[in-house]
Amino acid sequence: MKPARPSICCGLYDGAWPAAAPLLRIGVLLSAFVGLGGCEQNTFVPPPPPKVEVAIPVQRSITRFLETTGTTAPVKSVDLVARVQGFLQAIDYQDGTFVKQGTTLFTIEPETYRLKLEQAKAAEAGAQATLKQAETDYKRQVDLVQRQAVSQATLDSSTATRDNAQASLQQAQANTQIAAVNYGYTNVTAPFDGIVSAHLVSVGELVGVSSPTQLATIVQLDPIWVNFNVNEQDVLRVREEARRRGLSVSDLRQLPVEVGLQTESGYPHQGKLDYISPTLNQSTGTLAVRGILENPNRVLLPGFFVRVRVPYDQQQNALLVPNIALGSDQAGRYVLVVNSENMVEQRKVHAGQLEGELRVIESGLKPDDRVVIAGLLRAIPGQKVDPQLQKIEASASAK
Repeated sequence: MKPARPSICCGLYDGAWPAAAPLLRIGVLLSAFVGLGGCEQNTFVPPPPPKVEVAIPVQRSITRFLETTGTTAPVKSVDLVARVQGFLQAIDYQDGTFVKQGTTLFTIEPETYRLKLEQAKAAEAGAQATLKQAETDYKRQVDLVQRQAVSQATLDSSTATRDNAQASLQQAQANTQIAAVNYGYTNVTAPFDGIVSAHLVSVGELVGVSSPTQLATIVQLDPIWVNFNVNEQDVLRVREEARRRGLSVSDLRQLPVEVGLQTESGYPHQGKLDYISPTLNQSTGTLAVRGILENPNRVLLPGFFVRVRVPYDQQQNALLVPNIALGSDQAGRYVLVVNSENMVEQRKVHAGQLEGELRVIESGLKPDDRVVIAGLLRAIPGQKVDPQLQKIEASASAK
């Protein structure tokens, strides 16, 4: 009995397997290629453009400022010195305290100078008595000369005596004034309201021996100066604006000055310009300017580094974008703009001052440009994006 022959559907095995094996392999390969040709072809589908948020620049009126840094300085700062020689008798204040004008701060051995003043007053009184007697004798001699009772020489002698007595009285009066001044110097008083530094001498120390001895320093804190420098470009811009508005130098000195400390937000301290240098510093190319501010609470101390800004112009329809929308490279500042074909462009701009969270764009941007304000990492220049139009919330200007 013959063994059963295996069969395969779609190509039965007819028992001649070894002989038909090459043909079978070819048929299987052809069937595979036919099957592959009947499948759907796999093609690349590009991803959709990334979504970014864009916004139209805000247009509004702004105040243009000169912004710089400066330092505070006292309007008055005086070294208190001993102008007479003597032993320091008393220190009449606490170091670092505020004192009013005329307050006695140091006392320097006043008794000796008081006695000298009394001595000068006594000499002045004697000179006055001598002059009185000389004038009486002069009048008598004048009467006798008129009656020809005495000679003219006697009258001349009496006149000289009277004149010498007048000169002696004047000298005595000057000595009295000098003694009074020296006696006044024994009490060193505050020349103005201010803060007095720590004393530099001790009670019982001999002061004013060969030269004036410094005792302490008094500093006035209200008002206070703010010194800063303006570069040449800003000077030219302000002068041009002043010329356009017909402002004089005295008018510029009335411009307000706004000051803020490094730890403060905005510019809470207000003042006005006090001085403008007539010449530029050639080594730095800057103009020295000074402002004066009221400082009743003594928040500002001499030597502080402060932020300063001076408003000098009003600009209508300025363009502003969020400050975070600006980037920078070696060529300067730029923003990313989406054009009409939704392609990203890198636009070079000239950035101006900061208004709250918005930055003023001086040039390089048009009012209808769509500026990328979010998704900056997905916005690549030269590539398409899916812009999502947003509205910029115009934040308040910095205070």
